Formats: sequence, C-alpha cells, structure tokens
Amino acid sequence: MPTSQIPVITIDGPTASGKGTVAHRVADKLGFHYLDSGALYRLTALSALRRDTDLTDEHALAKLAEHLQCSFQGGAIVLSQENVTDAIRAEEVGNTASKIATFPAVRHALTGLQLSFRKAPGLVADGRDMGSVIFPHAPLKVFLTASVQARAERRYKQLIDKGFSANMQDLLVDLQARDDRDTNRTIAPLAPADGAHVLDTSNMTADQAVDQVLQWYAGITK
Repeated sequence: MPTSQIPVITIDGPTASGKGTVAHRVADKLGFHYLDSGALYRLTALSALRRDTDLTDEHALAKLAEHLQCSFQGGAIVLSQENVTDAIRAEEVGNTASKIATFPAVRHALTGLQLSFRKAPGLVADGRDMGSVIFPHAPLKVFLTASVQARAERRYKQLIDKGFSANMQDLLVDLQARDDRDTNRTIAPLAPADGAHVLDTSNMTADQAVDQVLQWYAGITK
C-alpha cells in the first residue's frame, strides 16, 4: 500500500486535554500504530536539559532534535536505550518542550521523524499540529479540548499517581501560559485543523471520547 493511502487519524489539542490517552486507546482498538508527537519535543527538551544546552540557541536545539535516538516500545518511551517514560512527564521538561516548540528549526528537524510513523495498517497521531501541518490530508481529524480547570485537575492526578509533587494553582498558571505560547506562536499555532471534529471532553470520560472518535472513523470508512 502506498504511504499516501495508509489511513491516519489525527488527534490534536492543548496540554492535558486527554488526547494522549484517547489516541492510544483508539490505536489499540483499530490495531493502528501510535505517534505521541509531544513526546518527541519532550525528548528534545530532556536532552537539552541534561546537556545544559542553551535553551535560546535554536540551531543547537534543532541539532539535538535531528539526532534523537528514540523509540516507542510498547508503552515505554526510550531515549538512547534508557526508559524515560516518566522522566519526560516532569513539569520542567514539559515547560521546556513548550518553549522550544516555538522554534521553526526544531519543528522542521522533527517533521521527517513524525512522518516516518505512517505505516500500515494505519496511524493515530496526537499532538498540536498533526492535522494542520504534519498530516493535513488525514481522512479523520479530531481537535480535543477541555476547560483549563478540568485539564489542571487531570494533570494534577496524573502527576500525583506517578509520584511527582504538584500544586493545583501552579498547574493552572502553567497550563494557561502553555496555551498562550501554543496558540500565539508564529509557526503551526494550536488551532483546529480545517475539517476537524472539535470534541470538548470537560465532562466526558476517556471511554466516551474514544467511542466518539471510533464512531466518526466508522462513518468515513463505510
């Protein structure tokens, strides 16, 4: 099957909207591959922090992104043979990822890596510009959103469950700051892609959101 004919479902949205959970479950249900594009920016951020890279040096950051030695093994995210699944979820890494994602050179360096995940029988890709930039011709595009309060509560629970310390007020401030950066950046600002289904999950469970995405996909494959 030509790569251009391999089905892709894109699920974009702001931080802690639940897109990762929903995308992963949809991929499992359909037997598709899964791409967590945000993890690639977090991996770049983690690499930069560990190497004390100047976080204002766009060229150096892009070089790190271009040469990432990473893989997704089951539910684990591996960087240079180290399982960093939990390490990349730290708030410092997330905030750094949001900042370096504003650099065009970093986004360009990761484009080819993201495109390489499109393999048969299909791909579910989650991120912020999967439907608008990376896979603009995907047959199904979803934009998952939720109120800042709902997202902060989810993020708080996620961090506590993983053993990280968390403060609700700090999370609210961080999420609002990330939203501002993501929606106002010059390159690939966060917004629903053309033709995307917008799904507000503020009062939905993950299972309900998954069911809705699967219904939409079933509707285009009849």
